[in-house]
Amino acid sequence: MIRTGSAYLPLHGGHAPHWLFKRMVRLSGAISEAVVEENGSAELLARFSDTCWFQAFACAIGFDWHSSGTTTTACGALKLALKPDVHGVVACGGKGATSRKTPSDISSAVKVFDLPEDDASRLAYASKMAAKADTALLQDGFQLYHHSFFMDAEGKWAVIQQGMDESYARRYHWLSECLPSFVETPHTAVASDICRDGDVLDLTAKESEETRKISVELIQEGPCRLRCLLGETQTTLAEYDGRQTHLTLSPHHPVLHLDISPEGWRAIQNAYEIQPRNYEELASLDGMGPMKIRALALVAELIYGAKTSTKDPVRYSFAHGGKDGFPYPVHKQTYDHTIQHITEAIQEARLGDDEKKNALKRLAEHAKR
Repeated sequence: MIRTGSAYLPLHGGHAPHWLFKRMVRLSGAISEAVVEENGSAELLARFSDTCWFQAFACAIGFDWHSSGTTTTACGALKLALKPDVHGVVACGGKGATSRKTPSDISSAVKVFDLPEDDASRLAYASKMAAKADTALLQDGFQLYHHSFFMDAEGKWAVIQQGMDESYARRYHWLSECLPSFVETPHTAVASDICRDGDVLDLTAKESEETRKISVELIQEGPCRLRCLLGETQTTLAEYDGRQTHLTLSPHHPVLHLDISPEGWRAIQNAYEIQPRNYEELASLDGMGPMKIRALALVAELIYGAKTSTKDPVRYSFAHGGKDGFPYPVHKQTYDHTIQHITEAIQEARLGDDEKKNALKRLAEHAKR
């Protein structure tokens, strides 16, 4: 995973006032145009995938510097601001119910860019797998509620999506040009200041490779075998190996709390009939949600000894550090480099003097923090 930065995102209520939001739309469009004119649409997508650049961008266009709304409101402004004929980039999806319109948004964008029809399916699949990975494969306690999919005229894409728990939000960044796999270390960054090592099930980690392999094999063997291994037809794990021994398990296990419903077993039966060839194909199947993924991981670890990562991948997003020295002091040179990118874009943007001055002033204020 590429280290790009961190963001502490407390949940705030309310909405951006109309007078501010309409200016955010204009300013975000102008900054994006400056980036595209200087470096091309692929560079704009790359900057969207950089969590600190995106955070600075949201500050520059005028939204609350530390709120979870920096994600949803900035992406909302970009969806209105980005024009195919000006930026060569469009934004699809959004917050809540709007995120479910992502496939139709992608289909419309494919037509606008005159891309091959097959690209609509390919890009919709990328959108689906990004959301699936951060819901079922990375189980970190944050429920996704926002999904923005940015694509350009060449079919390259970036994803910014966000989840929340009771008090805070966590942002996930993806970039097609830096994607080794949808199911192994796929993120360019995971932005949060909350690390939950030991309480996370991360099947996208390299350390979970054996678990992914065994999960596919278990599905290929069928639901009867899985029921047996989960203990639904046996009273103890000791009985499974035929040994009448005393079994002592750790009081904490990262992948417990299983209760597969009848509908869940039907999804497993359907997966067995399809016979997925690899873990990505398994994870992409409809109905293969967090509970089924967790059950397969449990069996792979308890029965077969496969290692499953419980480390929170957010630790790899702290490129700039924190003001209190956690996880380490702010790396000023990297931080200044991020701000410089935004400053140059604003200076080059086609804005009125007052708007440009205000944006630079806001950015300068945050640079002093």
